[in-house]
Amino acid sequence: MAKLIDVSDLNIYYGDFLAVEDVNMTIEPRAVTALIGPSGCGKSTFLRTLNRMHEVIPGARVEGKVVMDGQDLYDRDVDPVSVRQHVGMVFQRPNPFPTMSIYENVAAGVRLNAKRMRKKDLDELVERSLRGANLWTEVKDRLDKPGLGLSGGQQQRLCIARAIAIRPSVLLMDEPCSALDPISTLAIEDLIGELKSEYTIVIVTHNMQQAARVSDRTGFFNLSGVGKPGKLVEVDDTSIIFSNPSQKATEDYISGRFG
Repeated sequence: MAKLIDVSDLNIYYGDFLAVEDVNMTIEPRAVTALIGPSGCGKSTFLRTLNRMHEVIPGARVEGKVVMDGQDLYDRDVDPVSVRQHVGMVFQRPNPFPTMSIYENVAAGVRLNAKRMRKKDLDELVERSLRGANLWTEVKDRLDKPGLGLSGGQQQRLCIARAIAIRPSVLLMDEPCSALDPISTLAIEDLIGELKSEYTIVIVTHNMQQAARVSDRTGFFNLSGVGKPGKLVEVDDTSIIFSNPSQKATEDYISGRFG
């Protein structure tokens, strides 16, 4: 199920402004790739290009290629909705659908994708997804209660359950723990470690300790100057990035000497 993604010569624009320049990297399947770097360097912008969320912003566009198992996601005949079915996303703040129950939150993605299912099959899918998000035991007796009634950490795991319910190949996570307390953060990090056996996972994080804990590979993005585009400085195994990076800018950022 997990897919390899090859990004080549990728330039990301907002109108005429070049936001991220010339990204080349391979994102490995069944592994966690962390994206680190200072605010405004293009990490989240790049992340959104991997499921074509970037282009929902008026005037936004990309040049270059994002190829998943041989298919360029930006080919003219590729449907963006189909891309997002294969590349799920979890956002910075938990965003369960406010008027829906826990059950309906998980089932929503399947229903939005017009997949008709028998009640028994849908029940099994909801349970499987909640188990996959390590949430089933905590909510199995209140599936008809509002998703907003859960704690922040539980809500984020509910959003992960919703994302994996449609059986994507790739999971994108944009600072998924930034709004959570340390205990909930640890639960999400443990979950990421479990999910990588089935998915390709890319996570944006400002927490370098988190990147070191959860990721197999790390990419460092940086700004070349005020008003200049963000760039991928280097990407390598996380152990190398944090112990022996090839670029001085990476070393300075990791060591806290940045700027």
